[in-house]
Amino acid sequence: MKVNVVKIIAALAIFSSGLWMAGLGLAIKDQFFYEASSPVKKISLENVAEEKEDGFHIVALGDSLTRGTGDESGKGYVGYVADELQTKTKQTIRVKNLAIKGQRSAGLVSQLQQIEVQRQIKQADIILMTIGGNDLFQSGEALSNFSLERMNQAKADYLRNLHTIFKTIRHLNPDAVVFYISLYNPFNDLTDAKTTSAVVREWNFQSAEAAANYPNIIAVPTFDLFELNVNDYLYSDKFHPNKEGYKLIGERVASLITFTEGDEKND
Repeated sequence: MKVNVVKIIAALAIFSSGLWMAGLGLAIKDQFFYEASSPVKKISLENVAEEKEDGFHIVALGDSLTRGTGDESGKGYVGYVADELQTKTKQTIRVKNLAIKGQRSAGLVSQLQQIEVQRQIKQADIILMTIGGNDLFQSGEALSNFSLERMNQAKADYLRNLHTIFKTIRHLNPDAVVFYISLYNPFNDLTDAKTTSAVVREWNFQSAEAAANYPNIIAVPTFDLFELNVNDYLYSDKFHPNKEGYKLIGERVASLITFTEGDEKND
């Protein structure tokens, strides 16, 4: 009888230990391993914390261009924007870069439902964003196997997502100025450059038209920055900007942001 009791106690102890380890594993995964495709939590605005640190808050959203892929300095255009703004104000420039490499517009729609992302957007004074390059180029596949029908479908899906993104941001934060950085053509020196340039220009035009439907959302052109000497501003992968390319983008965005006397927020 005593042996059976001991076995039962031992079994319960092992079972409890197993539950504890499983719970710990889930907690660690939740805290340290984010998967872009995993289900996301939705939250009402009333539940998002209102507390805000002092300083000027920049929130960056989007894809690898906003992450700064290809810049050996690690800054990307977001870092250069922050550097330029710091010369214009005594406020502390605080940057939260939430961009995800390889992200497409549908992924950003989902990301905007996350609790922490919503909290950061509500605190933002300005929002920087690149999205659409992966929707359009699809790792080069869309242009190497060009199909007008497939391209038009990709554009329609993207524009629908873009409107959702803009609406969500404006709902979360009606006041922050959003700078949507449009696309350049990394294939400008190839034999079919005329075709790819026309596709990118049309994509940018439709994106700018979408942005024009919402207050304080500014479409920032970059096509002209890379058009004449594209290879001088591209990383070795011939797709992402290099340090100098990102610096050009950062300087253009920063030139659009001013501070009023007394270090007030941008106009």
